[in-house]
Order: sequence, then C-alpha cells, then structure tokens
Amino acid sequence: MQLSGSCHCQSVRFQLESRHPYPFNLCYCSICRKTAGGGGFAINLGGDASSLQVEGRENVRIYRARIQDEDDQTEQSPAQRHFCSLCGTALWIWDPRWPELIHPFASAIDTPLPIPPERTHLMLGSKASWVQPHFGENDKRFDEYPQESIAEWHERLGREAN
Repeated sequence: MQLSGSCHCQSVRFQLESRHPYPFNLCYCSICRKTAGGGGFAINLGGDASSLQVEGRENVRIYRARIQDEDDQTEQSPAQRHFCSLCGTALWIWDPRWPELIHPFASAIDTPLPIPPERTHLMLGSKASWVQPHFGENDKRFDEYPQESIAEWHERLGREAN
C-alpha cells in the first residue's frame, strides 16, 4: 500500500510503500508520548525504507532520545526520530539496527488507513498517570515491548497489503 504523509505546515511531504499499514500498535513510552503522542501514546506503522521519497527534506531534523538503563546510566538511542523543524510534527523513525524499515507515525499519514481488528498497547508500564487506556475486547496489553513484530501481527491476522 502506498502511504503519503506530511507535517502540519505542509513543508515536508513524504511517501513510501507499506505492507503493514494497520495502525494497531499504541506505544505509551515517555519518548513517544513526549515527542509525538496525543492521548498519551503514539502509533507507528511499518514501511519499506528503500521506497521513502521526501519533499522538503531540508526542513527535516533528527532527534535521538536519551535512554536510562537499569543502572541509571544514560545513553543515546540509535533510533532516529525525524520531525519537521518548522512545525514540530513527528514524521517517522529510522533505526540502523533495522535499516530496511521506516516507521512512520500514523498521525503524519494523510492516506486513509484501515481500521485494525485489535490493538496492541505496549509500554504500559511507563504510561503517564493521567492516561486511561481504552482497551477493546481483543486488545493485547504489555508493560514493555511484545515479542510479536509489526510484520508478525499483520501476518497473524492476514492483514498484509499487497
């Protein structure tokens, strides 16, 4: 499925191919919540990095989050969160550990997206106290990251785009 997206001020427009277009993964981690979340969570999709085309790339900046480990040591995440430098819209994440993937934020996608039959609520252990998640009957819940990937979720439910 071809996905088209943009920032709020329209200075950045992008498109990419996605075999995994269902916005089912709600991430409640503090990084997603503070950099891209509305409602206390962010939703990432899966896309083919080699198909990414960007207009207005000169307006794109990258943020690499600082992550604290179990020993209170802080390190910089390798994941690159791309955002518009003019309006602040979170656009996509690219991580060198999985260079073939782009994870656009569903909130930046302009293409109508399919409604998922179930959702995965992840990183609930770090959600803000004011957030009250709304769980559907078939929704999955995880305090941290689930073992199932975005691709595996789409495959399990037969929801891959051709």
